Parts: sequence; C-alpha cells; structure tokens
Amino acid sequence: MKETLKAQAIEVRAIIERALREDIGSGDLTTSGILRGNEVGKAVALAKAETVIAGIDVFRDTFLFIDENLKFTSFVEDGAKVQKGDLIAEIEGSLMAILTAERTALNLFQRMCGIATMTRKFVDAIAGTKAKIIHTRKTAPGLRILDTYAVRVGGGYSHRFGLFDGVLIKENHIAAAGGISAAVNSVRRRIPITVKVEVEVEKLEQIPEALEAGADIIMCDNMTVDEVKRAVDFVAGRIPLEASGNITLDNVKQMAQTGVDYISSGSLTHSVKAADVSLRVMLR
Repeated sequence: MKETLKAQAIEVRAIIERALREDIGSGDLTTSGILRGNEVGKAVALAKAETVIAGIDVFRDTFLFIDENLKFTSFVEDGAKVQKGDLIAEIEGSLMAILTAERTALNLFQRMCGIATMTRKFVDAIAGTKAKIIHTRKTAPGLRILDTYAVRVGGGYSHRFGLFDGVLIKENHIAAAGGISAAVNSVRRRIPITVKVEVEVEKLEQIPEALEAGADIIMCDNMTVDEVKRAVDFVAGRIPLEASGNITLDNVKQMAQTGVDYISSGSLTHSVKAADVSLRVMLR
C-alpha cells in the first residue's frame, strides 16, 4: 500500500511539473516584466458557485513547486461542499511565484472540482437505490489519476483504471474474436483467475450468450430504461449488471430504479465543466 501511494504521489508531481513547464516555458514574460521579484503579498481563492472540493493538495503543491517558501492555508478539505463566496484557500509570499503558478494551479483544481461536483449530482440523484455511479476511461490524456480521484471524492466508484487492470470485452473485441463465447474463452486462458471479465452487450438477445460464456459482469450499452429493466429481470441477480451510454442527470434516477448494479457515465470526465474558482491578489 505504501509503495502504491508513493507511486501515485510521484505521478501527481510529474503531472504538476509537466503542466507548469508547458505554461511557463523559458519564463513568465508578463510577471517578470512587471515585478522586480521581491514583492510579497497574499492571494485568496474563492468559490464563485456551489462546488464540491477535490484536489486541494494538488492546488497547493502547484504553488509550492514554484516556491516552497510560499505559505498555503486551506480552509476546506476534499469532499466538502462550498457555496458562492466561500473562502477556499490563502497563499502568502512571493507575488512573482503566486502569479506564475496561478493559471496552472487553477486549471488542475477547477477541473477536479468540476468532476467531483458533477459526480455528486449523479450520486444524489440515485440516492435510495442500490446502484453505484462509476467512471469510465474517457478521461483527459495524462490526467486520469486526477480525474478518477475526483470522481471518488464526489461519491462515485472506480471502474478499471486502464487496460491493464480489468477486462472489458467490447463490440469490436467480439467482432474480432467471432462472437462473445469465443472472446470470453480466449481471454480466460490468458488472464489470472482472480481477474473478472466484463462483457458489453448492445442487444438483449446477447445476454444469454454472455451468461453461458461465464461473464462476471454484463454491461448494457446504450439501452433504454425499459431494456435495462428487462435485462435485470432476466439476469435475476446471477451476476452484476452495468448500464452505460447516454446517461444524463435527467434519466439516471430512472436507470437506477431498474435495479441495475452500476451506472457508468463518460460525461463525468470527458466533458466536465470546470468549477468556477477565482484567485485574487492583495498587496500587503
């Protein structure tokens, strides 16, 4: 566990470093052209709308990467819901460092908060059902560790992180293998027995074959609420079912009420609206 956490911390630091390098390049022409470098002050981060906080440590570490002597004070923790006007954090010290790190820090933080906020809305919408909201692999390239963490902060759950830690046989795999049974049997011979096999079906008629082939989970892809309900009734609890495709806040409750076990939505991460957080500098 410690090694995993260490590896994750290294990856997050690498993300911050790449993002800052991309933005700063050979130097911040604007800030260095205005300031002498010895100015100090304070900046405050404020919520401009109701927001679920995610990534406060990433926000802090982006500033500290530029100047470890900055004093960063957070007033909220990940998972907290803040309202418009609430104070999120204060950063004190070199104005040169604060202004140079500002945009990158906000970009990462606002995205993570946006994902957590939307996830919380989905989770709240299905309260009282047994369904769980899960993420997909439709994340921003290079930011998956941040995107999926934000989903969990918002109350969602993890699906497979990548191609390496779970099997999901999709329509193209089925076509390439020559059928569901062939695909399942082939992958079973090549993976550890502890790895679960999920099969995506696009039609109700495919479910019996997926069950017969020994699927551990079945994903009902782009099916209507009525079709998912029929799938739930047919499977009758023998294995978990996942609903995916065209899931929105308007229909997620209906989908959850079918009795499905998991509901995945790529919109949590692939088209997230960044949270509205502002940073305002105040001279001492």
